[in-house]
Amino acid sequence: MLRRSVVVCSVVALSLAGLPAAASAAPADQVERLLAGMTLPEKVGQMFVGYVYGDNATAPAPADVAANTTRYGVGTGAEVLRRYHLGGVIYFSWSHNLAAPAQVATLSNQLQAAARADTGIPLQISTDQEGGIVTRIGAPLAVSPGNMAIGATQDPAAALQAARVSGQELLALGINVVDAPVVDVNTNPRNAADGPRAFGDRTAQVALFGAAAVAGYRLAGIGAQAKHFPGLGDTTVNTDNGVAVTDESRAQIMATHVPPFRAAIAAGVPSIMAAHIVAPALDPSGAPASLSRPIVTGLLREQLHYDGVVITDALDAAALADIPPDRIALDAINAGVDQLLMPADPPAAIQAVLDAVAAGTLPTARIDQSVRRILRMKLELGLFGRGDVPTPVIGTPEHLRTMSTIAARSITRLRGAGLPLAPGAHVLVTGWGVSTTQNLTDGLNARGVAATRLWTGSPSPAVIAQAVAAAGTADATVVTTNNVWSDPTQVALVEALLATGRPVVVTSVGGPYDIAYFPQAPAYLAAYDYQPVSVTALADTLTGRAGSPGRLPVTIRTPDGGTVLYAFGSGS
Repeated sequence: MLRRSVVVCSVVALSLAGLPAAASAAPADQVERLLAGMTLPEKVGQMFVGYVYGDNATAPAPADVAANTTRYGVGTGAEVLRRYHLGGVIYFSWSHNLAAPAQVATLSNQLQAAARADTGIPLQISTDQEGGIVTRIGAPLAVSPGNMAIGATQDPAAALQAARVSGQELLALGINVVDAPVVDVNTNPRNAADGPRAFGDRTAQVALFGAAAVAGYRLAGIGAQAKHFPGLGDTTVNTDNGVAVTDESRAQIMATHVPPFRAAIAAGVPSIMAAHIVAPALDPSGAPASLSRPIVTGLLREQLHYDGVVITDALDAAALADIPPDRIALDAINAGVDQLLMPADPPAAIQAVLDAVAAGTLPTARIDQSVRRILRMKLELGLFGRGDVPTPVIGTPEHLRTMSTIAARSITRLRGAGLPLAPGAHVLVTGWGVSTTQNLTDGLNARGVAATRLWTGSPSPAVIAQAVAAAGTADATVVTTNNVWSDPTQVALVEALLATGRPVVVTSVGGPYDIAYFPQAPAYLAAYDYQPVSVTALADTLTGRAGSPGRLPVTIRTPDGGTVLYAFGSGS
């Protein structure tokens, strides 16, 4: 591992040294000229990143016109940019932005044309394409396995390769910033925020892999966003759904969770996302990190010397539900944040900032400070003068091969009785995941196994009985699981299948910690995510077409956190 680390660090350094001039530091006078030509509403607009509805920026579907009108008072994405001068737009499937590659490229071109016609400042266009369980755009793109799967390769070069390919594919769609990588250290196995989104549970490894990913994105020419500062690895609550608090001491946070952000900064990450986590050891006031001056300015700016763009996590998150909406944007800016992501009411949030400037409670100089950083990032990413993206070329054989190779290297075998499955064997595929169980069934059938499928999801006793009956007539059963610590019905299913005495292979498609809940399983494989590229690799391992070279990037303990069952690096 050490020798690989030295090699990949050398590769990263040499690669970054060869970056094109577009990624070099933006001249200060160029930033100042742009800033001087902007009105206050245009400056404030640059600090907001929001979503717009529709697959087209000028002629969306009627339902999307209605949704935009409800949220913004105007019906199209182009009109939203003209009225509010947003600095960035983030894409989602649920906002109907991501129907097909050519459509996404056209939408990006339309939005950029609207931004150019409005302020002349190019638009930051982003999406959460982390790979693995957080993937906004699937096939025909070459989709990356998740971070924990990449961590299981024990090779930081895999992180660089996956990021470079993913960045190139996104850039072909006109997406110029990726909301990745996650550089949290997953020290809590019951983490609902991170889990397999993290590279592992060891600080040094996460720092190394995170820096390599940042380098890969830079080589692709796309902006990266390290998240979620100061780290979500010790929490159990996802801040999208509620308030997350870490009780770790300042010393623990600084030693365990902050170093990967230092490494990302050293690798040149242009943006860092501030989390909504409450860390009393860092800010006794109890303010979420995204709204905390001691954390954003005191720690990130002054102690870590970061002068890049800081963006909040989504401001419509449940973690902020108890804070008055008119205070959220102002508190974030006062904390030292530059970009405000997805406020619950964008027009009201923008107006609150404008009103604060007019009242003299928010200095114009503070607005200028953030807009300088945003303009500098856009210049350094080469967004100024960039033309329309052509018809996208994505999912090339080379890119697909890169991702499938990484997935194959990630599969980890902790127990292997009865593997590989015999050719022609009658195999029941059951368990978690509608598409996961279908894709795995198809993959096994394509590899000479006679597989049938019974999806159970979170099963009732009746469904468990049905699965047990089906297992009784099969030569072997492959059961998929995902984060069983939060779903006792999955544990009940696996225990019932094991009790039949028939051959059972447990395959986890989330975090690898599930084996702690049924350590008696005779065969257990960890795939770390359920993207088709990882499920295909899993099918190859189950049928003996490939080995299981992956090694645990975490330590697995008994559910009470006591005894170590499988140490970091385990696998066979």
